Amino acid sequence: MKTHSFDKFINQEKNSKKKEAFRQEKRKWKEEKQKKFEERNSKASESRKPFGEDLKKSNFKKDNGQIKRNKHEDDKPGITGRKTQVANSKFRNQTAATNNLQSATEMPLNKFIAHAGICGRREAAELVKEGKIKVNNDIIYEPGFKVTSNDKIIFNNKQLHLQKNLVYILLNKPKDYITTAKDTHDRKTVFDLIAHATDERVYPVGRLDRNTTGVLLLTNDGELTQKLTHPSYEVKKVYEVKLDKPFHKKDMEAILNGVELEDGFIKADAVGYTDSKDKTLIGIEIHSGRNRIVRRMFEHLGYDVKGLDRVLFANLTKKNVDRGKWRFLNEKEVRLLKYMNQSFVKSLNVDLKRF
Repeated sequence: MKTHSFDKFINQEKNSKKKEAFRQEKRKWKEEKQKKFEERNSKASESRKPFGEDLKKSNFKKDNGQIKRNKHEDDKPGITGRKTQVANSKFRNQTAATNNLQSATEMPLNKFIAHAGICGRREAAELVKEGKIKVNNDIIYEPGFKVTSNDKIIFNNKQLHLQKNLVYILLNKPKDYITTAKDTHDRKTVFDLIAHATDERVYPVGRLDRNTTGVLLLTNDGELTQKLTHPSYEVKKVYEVKLDKPFHKKDMEAILNGVELEDGFIKADAVGYTDSKDKTLIGIEIHSGRNRIVRRMFEHLGYDVKGLDRVLFANLTKKNVDRGKWRFLNEKEVRLLKYMNQSFVKSLNVDLKRF
């Protein structure tokens, strides 16, 4: 252990000595580099054959001060050889272009399914593992299996094609709607609300519980969906929570410090009262995407969640979108989502009173 807090500033060498030592070391390094360079050139020179010997063994001969190709090689000296050279060059260029095109469209099978607008990439991986996808009439079980747009990929007896028209819809989800495309119990889904929005097949980015309201993004952009739902990107969400009783300060500190749930440790990024006169209304900011995580955090502390409204998701808010209504994202919003441009992203240290 150090005997003094400023040991690193004590008994240092003078700057002039340090500079001189550095110059000597640099000079030595340059000399060694030059020596290796000269040795390499010397070995290369020794390995070369004299120009005369190379010329004797070549397919050329000297005639009247000019070098010509031997006549037995071509009936038309120089011309046929040049045409062949040009043809070979064109063939190489075409082959390279073809290879580049194939490699450009080649992608993992689960990514292709996501870009075809069926579901997100993680859900697509599950479809593949369950043997529900065929590639060129063969069932494939590996999500990372490489495919191209030329492959015949079948799901539910229908061939999949990459989506060309990308659609981004922001919905202010109302209560009692579920976020699945079909429901065996014939309940209302969010797709009923956007039925006439687009002819493209879109799907929700993440899910909201049946009784949870607020911001929900629907799209057919599989790559963006992967980005917004993958834990490594830590996409922020802000919720307004209505509790059955006033929220105590000690419990607020517990949520900020973190609580241990059945599926692991979790803590909020920020929490506070949204109304100074109503202690049952709480704002919470979190980046976890675990199932029913906000409800479970409050239930763990002995509270019953009466209402849960998502007011912000990945910098998207429900501003100017009435409950049950939707709108398309504009170009700037899509760009911000794709590139996560922090210079434009609103501060997520939210003053929860504005909600």
